[in-house]
Amino acid sequence: MQGPNPLLPHPIAAHPRVGFLKPLVDHPQIEIGEFTYYDDPDGPEHFAERCVGHLYPFVGDRLVIGRFCALARGLQFVMNGANHAMTGFSTFPFNIFGQGWEEGFDIDTIVSGLKGDTIVGNDVWIGEKAVIMPGVSIGDGAIVAAHAVVTGPVRPYEIVGGNPAKPIRRRFDDETVERLLAIAWWDWPLETIARNLNAIRGSDIDALENAA
Repeated sequence: MQGPNPLLPHPIAAHPRVGFLKPLVDHPQIEIGEFTYYDDPDGPEHFAERCVGHLYPFVGDRLVIGRFCALARGLQFVMNGANHAMTGFSTFPFNIFGQGWEEGFDIDTIVSGLKGDTIVGNDVWIGEKAVIMPGVSIGDGAIVAAHAVVTGPVRPYEIVGGNPAKPIRRRFDDETVERLLAIAWWDWPLETIARNLNAIRGSDIDALENAA
């Protein structure tokens, strides 16, 4: 049992709307793990330009997505470049229009509001048209509901939804989550994953630990 090639852009021949993002996205500030896919009828090859906004080199933040994530169409990662200075009375970005308006601008008024990298763990499912705000961290195994607006950290194996997104429930009890994170099946060699798919997609934590 070999499984699909993680470097194949369109792994399902009959459904070109589904694409593995690792071979499709080439951007110095975006890192995506193997087998993470994006599903969009307009083409997964447009993920970076349509789903990742305000990712500017001079800001330097990164979008890091782990392995085996499922990303639904229309989701948006809002990066730090979308921020406006909030230290003064106006948030209008006078400086970007030049013609003298840039004089006296203090870049620290922008830098002070940066939230850092946006990190998505492994085996995360993000629903249609969800919005992930700058600097958010989403833990392994989490689920983000469709149309959710995620403004803060999401714990591993937590389900969140709403605007702003709030915890709905934890997928498993704390002990099981700790065991799953210790197993970290997504880091196994591909041949080991292929041999133990039933344990990975099952619900018997003992069987999964034995497979490890």
